[in-house]
Amino acid sequence: MIGIDLIKIDRMKRLMEHFGNRGLYKFLCENEIALVKNPRTAAGFWAAKEACAKALTCGIGAECGFHDIIISKTDKGAPQLALSVRVKENFKITHTSISITHDGDYAIAVVALESNNKGK
Repeated sequence: MIGIDLIKIDRMKRLMEHFGNRGLYKFLCENEIALVKNPRTAAGFWAAKEACAKALTCGIGAECGFHDIIISKTDKGAPQLALSVRVKENFKITHTSISITHDGDYAIAVVALESNNKGK
């Protein structure tokens, strides 16, 4: 299953200017916020979470919320994706892959999920 999302970085910049970290807590956990150095990074994380929800084919909502999708970084700084136990079990996810990129005014993310669930 594959999901992709695109966000204009300025949208995240406005959210951060208006709400500060309170705005980030709506979709990021404390460990994720610690990784956010600027609106560009926050926008990439937003796009990644939206892309993941699209790959799950449910969108952000009751089946999978923003806080069910956890982004961290490897020792080399590459993004990595984890899912809450609830989502991982409900969708039978066996593997996740993520790529985040930025170009000009936009952040883009692609998420690929492997599942042994034929029905979802």
